[in-house]
Amino acid sequence: MTRHFLRDDDITPSEQEEILKLALELKANPYSQKPFAGPKTVAVIFDKTSTRTRVSFAVGISDLGGVPLIIDSQGSQMGAKESVADTARVLDRQVAQIVWRTYAQAGLDEMAAFSKVPVINALSDEFHPCQLLADLLTIQEHKGKLAGLKLVYIGDGNNMANSYLLAGAMAGMHVVIVTPEKYSPASSIVAEAQEIALTTGGSVSVSHSSAQAVVGADVLATDTWVSMGQEAEKAQRVQDFAGFTIDSELLALAKPDAIVLHCLPAYRGYEISAEVLDGSQAVIWDQAENRLHAQKALMVWLDQRAK
Repeated sequence: MTRHFLRDDDITPSEQEEILKLALELKANPYSQKPFAGPKTVAVIFDKTSTRTRVSFAVGISDLGGVPLIIDSQGSQMGAKESVADTARVLDRQVAQIVWRTYAQAGLDEMAAFSKVPVINALSDEFHPCQLLADLLTIQEHKGKLAGLKLVYIGDGNNMANSYLLAGAMAGMHVVIVTPEKYSPASSIVAEAQEIALTTGGSVSVSHSSAQAVVGADVLATDTWVSMGQEAEKAQRVQDFAGFTIDSELLALAKPDAIVLHCLPAYRGYEISAEVLDGSQAVIWDQAENRLHAQKALMVWLDQRAK
């Protein structure tokens, strides 16, 4: 049965650990795995603009011996003249894997249902699981472990919050989502993460007070307050998120050796101050690089299970 990676909990906690271990190995030896030698082609589809996702997948596929086929949705038939299901039937006969950065999670679910090759969620409105693999890899590198650490995400209860809940719980972390009440993550995702945490020794919770939540934190993370497609809400969101900025005063309430994550692009002075973003406790550029290594590991892992 073909394995897909559409959301963080499409893998088990032990499988997450396997992928992260493989990512470290590939970071040390970037060209040691060649699953796409031949070369094989991997389709990388973009409905949303991208920098890190586009670069990291294109470079990663090339490192693995393959050819990245970059498809911008504006130049294809998908979703307009051709259904997602029919697109899947076309692509899976010609490519080794399908990577898709899109809007609705339902589209990814449909693609996977009709594809005989692995489908990877490179971002949807509900989840960003590839980013979380990179984030966990970064935390593990800097902290030496994941289980038992306290991770506080401050910002919108969006796809990043959902993925932090699920992936963090799987890793046995203590995850706190801090957000204005009206922007809280879906209760169903919180409940699913709590169920996972019961099996891993982690925990998840939602708070509306940054100052209280960050006390004792090992990791602080944030994301833009205004995601793609929300530009018309910018003024209201900036007002609603006042007081939810990761700045030096807030960071001082966390552990002295706490690290700071941001999935980028960052807007200095809004969700994070310039002082913190460019400071010594930020590991954001390591985090951005680790998209490459984590995604390579994921593609290798999925390829091994497709045989």
